[in-house]
Amino acid sequence: MTSVSAAAASTSDVSTSAVSTVTVPAGDGQTFQAYVSRPAHPNGRAIVILQEIFGVTHAIREVADQYADEGYLALAPDLFWRIRPGIELSHSKEDIALAFDALKQFDESLAVQDIALVVEHVRDELGADAPVAVLGMCLGGKLAYLCAARIDVDAAVSFYGVGIEKNLDEADKVSCPLLLHIGARDNYIDAMAREQIAHTLATRPGVDLHVYEQAGHGFYTREASTSRETAHARTTAFLDASLGSRP
Repeated sequence: MTSVSAAAASTSDVSTSAVSTVTVPAGDGQTFQAYVSRPAHPNGRAIVILQEIFGVTHAIREVADQYADEGYLALAPDLFWRIRPGIELSHSKEDIALAFDALKQFDESLAVQDIALVVEHVRDELGADAPVAVLGMCLGGKLAYLCAARIDVDAAVSFYGVGIEKNLDEADKVSCPLLLHIGARDNYIDAMAREQIAHTLATRPGVDLHVYEQAGHGFYTREASTSRETAHARTTAFLDASLGSRP
């Protein structure tokens, strides 16, 4: 299997970024951590990468690093911190069971509030007018959609967001450009769910939806593929159009 980092190298001019973690205040004296990848050549924009159900894994950090290599200040917050800080799971049978157990305890609304705090942290650093996007996969893909409807972000990108069809009553609240990528072979988003999402969202101004006939779940983080390359190119163009072209 080809890693995402190999795919990233083929789609961008890779430069060295600096990585670290940052502590984000959550109120009531509580804090949570976010992985930070800082660009060598900043473009003045930021992107918040939203995790899958496995936590802020190596694959999620690679996505953040890829966008940092493209000029973004990229952060990947630990959204499972209220369950247990630092959850990082593999795709083994045992870890998949742990991931779904964590998901049962997960509060989406609190997570969206946490993401808003990360966005606020970014704007404290870059300036109040700094353009900030959110981009998520799987669980993070649904959270990206919810962010577009609930908080102040400048753009949102959803990769195979599981469960979006359950929150389509919030579609009228989407207040920023929204890009959705879904694989036609995704076992977690069936044809009926895809149709519901498309029927509600695809014709709305500022919303773009793409279905990839050869792609299954996880295609953006698990291997290099034509679907990933196409989706990344579309995402880059979307972010340029939504946040402003690169200098």
